[in-house]
Parts: sequence; structure tokens; C-alpha cells
Amino acid sequence: MQNKLTDDLEHILLHTKGLWEELRGRRLFITGGTGFFGCWLLESFVWANDKLKLNAEVHVLARNPSALHSKAPHIATHPSVHLHVGDVRSFAFPEGEFSHIIHAATEASASLNNENPLLMLDTIVDGTRRTLEFASCCGAQKFLLISSGAVYGKQPPDITHIPEDYSGAPDTQYPRSAYSEGKRIAELLCAIYSKQYGIETKIARCFAFVGPYLPLNTHFAIGNFIRDGLSGGLIRVNGDGTPYRSYLYAADLAIWLWTVLVRGANCRPYNIGSELDVTISALAQTVAGCFQYPVNVAIIGEPVQGQPAERYVPSTHRVRTDLRLSETIDLKESILRTIHWYKTLPNMHQF
Repeated sequence: MQNKLTDDLEHILLHTKGLWEELRGRRLFITGGTGFFGCWLLESFVWANDKLKLNAEVHVLARNPSALHSKAPHIATHPSVHLHVGDVRSFAFPEGEFSHIIHAATEASASLNNENPLLMLDTIVDGTRRTLEFASCCGAQKFLLISSGAVYGKQPPDITHIPEDYSGAPDTQYPRSAYSEGKRIAELLCAIYSKQYGIETKIARCFAFVGPYLPLNTHFAIGNFIRDGLSGGLIRVNGDGTPYRSYLYAADLAIWLWTVLVRGANCRPYNIGSELDVTISALAQTVAGCFQYPVNVAIIGEPVQGQPAERYVPSTHRVRTDLRLSETIDLKESILRTIHWYKTLPNMHQF
């Protein structure tokens, strides 16, 4: 599977080459290694480690290591990758020192957030606390939290691109805010541990993405549209198609996350995502147009007259000015690369 991502991995290496010396000979620890973020972090780490002969190693916390063996056997069996079995809320600390920790473990599940918000909240908060405790015990210098744009709560319709200094928040009387509030508490924990233990904590507030490893059968609209197109069926938009979203390609995501880990300022949140806003209906049409055969789009809902369109789109001014980052792969090319990758899989249903 690895050779199918060669171009993307070379692209990541080209844009991160100056970062990797800091990791030479180091030991890293990553939670959530079997998810979308984790797979891309591991793919890019292994690629850079081999190409630059870094002699680094990464320990990956996973509740179900077989998931990584199934998705990416070349990663799971790579000599620089060590799987550590455990629950993020209670895992046993591996021995030795670790210089960098990336906490990417989150139940990013709309169904769990709806059906069991307490479990969602516990997983985020207790998992972050446990991982920060490990960071303080193992001598970690830098800690990257994969947070979310959900911390801002509902984006006001008059703000087209939400900045990091926006002071809004989720509705605390709404149980489905468990995910959003959990991420807010996780960020607070990072600030506390940074002050008490001197750990450099970096915060990446992530929005929406597209690319290989993206789940096709969850609540991600773009993944559902790609799934429908791959099956040759109708792309179905369940709502009215008016909300605005934006999508950053996974290779750019990896570049941005590694850069924030190494060069980001302590306790300074960075929005991670694309500024190119697109309505869900336009997105469905764009996905449909990326197939070599006719794919129709059906929009089920009807717009409500006078109701402003919902938005979930970041301002990325901070990463562009502070870290000199930019989006390098546009939306259509991102979708085409994702479709091509899934077409090469013997069994895409695992995603």
C-alpha cells in the first residue's frame, strides 16, 4: 500500500525536510495511531525516517493493533514502529524517555457523541490527562494536541472564516457539546501541564479534511460522497446543501501538523484546514465530476427562506504568517487523489 502514496510522501518530505533533524535518534509516542490522523503521521514519519536515515522510532498506542495491520501492514511491521496496546484513559506507561508526544486519540464519532456523550467526554478529558501525565514522566520536550475547530461552538454567520482569537464557545446545556467541550478542557489541560511541568504544548485546531485513509462510512460528508461515487450510485445530500465547509488534503495536513509540533509556539492554538469555502451541494457536484462515468446528485432537503447558511470554515492567518505554511493541493486534485487511492484497494469497505 505504501507505494501508492509515494508522490504524497515525497511532497510531505519536501515541505518538512528542515524539521526532521530535531527528531534524529529520538523516540516519539503517538496516541490514535490507527485513525486518519495517525495513519498519515505514521506514513510520513516512516518515510522520512528511512529516507533521511534518522534512526528514530515511534511507539504507537492502540486499543486494537490489528486495525493498523489491516489498514497499513507496511507501517505496523516497520522496524521503527512499536505498537503499545492500551486504552488512552488508562494505558501503562512504556519505559524510557520520549522526546515528542502527539495526542491524536479521539472518538471522532457523531453517533457516540449523540448516544453516549459521557463516554465521549471521558475519553477526551481522561485520555488527554493520562497522556500529559505520561509526558511529564518520560521527559517529553514537546506535546502536540490534535484539537478541533469545534471548540469555537457554532460559527456566527457574519464571520466567514473563524480566527483563533474568537471567544465563542459551545452550548453547555446541549449534551451533544460533549465533543466540543472535551476538546476545550483538553486544551486547558495542556496549558496547565505546560506551566506546571515545563512541557511545550502545541495545539492544532483541526477542521475538515480529505485524502486516503478518510473513513467513507461515518459522518464526513465528503467521504460519503466519494463512497457513493465509487459504488456507481447516486450521491445523496441529506440536508439542503447550503452549509459551507472547507477541506484540506491529507498531505498538507501532515506537513502542517509536523510543523506545529516542531516550530509552533507554546500554548498558541493554530487553526488547521483550508480557507476555500464550498457549499455541501457544490461539493457533491465537484465529487461527482471527478469520476469518469456519470454520477448524479440528489439534494433531499429544502433551504429555509431567510435562514443564514451554516459555516465551519477556519481562518489560517496564524499558520500562514507565523509558520509560513500554505495549502499546496487544491480541492479537485485532493478528491481525485483520494478516489484513485481507494480504487487501488482490494477491500475499501474496511474504511
